[in-house]
This record gives sequence, structure tokens and C-alpha cells, in this order.
Amino acid sequence: MLSFLLLLFPKYIKVLENNTIHDYYSDPTKKTDRYIDIGLIDTNGNLDVIEAIVFRLPTSELSGSIMQAEKYLFHLSKWGVKGEKKLTTKYANDLPPGMKIRISNPKAIIIVGRDQIGGANMTDSQLLDFEIIKRKYANMMDIITYDDLLRRLNNTIIALGS
Repeated sequence: MLSFLLLLFPKYIKVLENNTIHDYYSDPTKKTDRYIDIGLIDTNGNLDVIEAIVFRLPTSELSGSIMQAEKYLFHLSKWGVKGEKKLTTKYANDLPPGMKIRISNPKAIIIVGRDQIGGANMTDSQLLDFEIIKRKYANMMDIITYDDLLRRLNNTIIALGS
């Protein structure tokens, strides 16, 4: 159902939906299940995640989304080789022959609200604030808007049509 993401993010070859990872850190006395709605496998088998949020920018929910994505990345990294084996086995029939899923410093893509706030374009100050936040986290995640995705899709369709 989410295969259109492969068109928007061409470095990926497979979309993984609804994956459970285990959190042994929030409460060390028990295992807590966490759920990654969307995972992406790149052409080398590396796993990244998408966190899609439905709010407008900029809001306090953005920091919560960033924290959530950081936790996903943390738990994935801690899962390590055991997680790689489990995911590779689970998706073996959907991957190219011989490909193994790797959890090697995964990145997140956070897809947030619209470019507009209250029906108006963001001010220069708001755009600068948003750009600063995006650049601050660029080493571990990409933060983009739904409007960015729509522009990307439109430009891809135009490029493929010519």
C-alpha cells in the first residue's frame, strides 16, 4: 500500500509496515513493545524509519516527534544483529536473493504538517527556525513537510514523463 514511497525516496527498494521492536530500557524489569509504522530498506539492505505526523508547523509536537524518532533509532541500534536476523528472515521472500537487512546507524525521516500555518505561508522567521531545526538533526534524520513530498512527487512525474 505504501509502495509510492519508493518513488519519492528512490534509494529505497522495500517498504516495511508495522514492525515491532523491543524496549528494554524504559522499564528494565520488563520488555516493552514499540511499533515502527514504516521502515524502508535501501539498495544495500540498510534499514531506516519514517515517522509521519499530522500537525502544522512549528509546534511543540515537532520536538515530541523528533524524540520519538530518536527512540526508534536507539532501540533499533540496540537490537543489532539479533534484529537484523529476525527482519531478514521475516522479509526474505520480499528482498532480492541473498540480501540481508542491516541495522547500521539507521536514519529517520520525519514527515510533518504543511508549509503553511493558519492558511498563510510561514514567515521568514518561521522558515529560518524550521531550517535551523532541520539542520540540527540532519546527521540522524531528515525533516520534511507533506508539501515537500507533493512537490517531489510532481517533479518526479514530470521528469518521468519527458
